Amino acid sequence: MTDTTTATQEQLKANKVPLAWRDGCSALLLPLNVCRRKNNYKPWKCEHEKHVYEQCQYDDYVRRMKVLQKQKLAAAEEAE
Repeated sequence: MTDTTTATQEQLKANKVPLAWRDGCSALLLPLNVCRRKNNYKPWKCEHEKHVYEQCQYDDYVRRMKVLQKQKLAAAEEAE
């Protein structure tokens, strides 16, 4: 699954992103972390980058819940 929101393993390793944060939105985390370091972690300086990253995380969560719901419905139909 390679798309614009997924960074390569080399990019993640070069930016020292922990394994727990290497998900489908990892490419959006890189500019957020750069902005945070550049602005000494002032929360009001990187609002746009943070919003974009959090929106990606939310959309991914919603997508996974829809897949889970479909799996539950399919399992219930098989049980009948």
